[in-house]
Amino acid sequence: MNFGVLMVPNGKSPLTPLAQEALDTLAKGLPEEREFTYKQAYAILKEEEDLGESAAEDIIERLYMKGHLYEVEEKLRITDY
Repeated sequence: MNFGVLMVPNGKSPLTPLAQEALDTLAKGLPEEREFTYKQAYAILKEEEDLGESAAEDIIERLYMKGHLYEVEEKLRITDY
């Protein structure tokens, strides 16, 4: 039996419903320049998802670790959304 990580077709690990909702919310709140600071991301999740800063930090870290977000010069971008 193969007990490897379940992968979705794009090669990324599946997200929990909360993480997927947070990613959708961040995508909708994405500024025109297509990137945002960590502080902006926390504010979007606080306002739209009613998450505290520590919960928002955890979600953003998970999205980053699973390859849904990446960082360029201290700003976050969404991967192929």
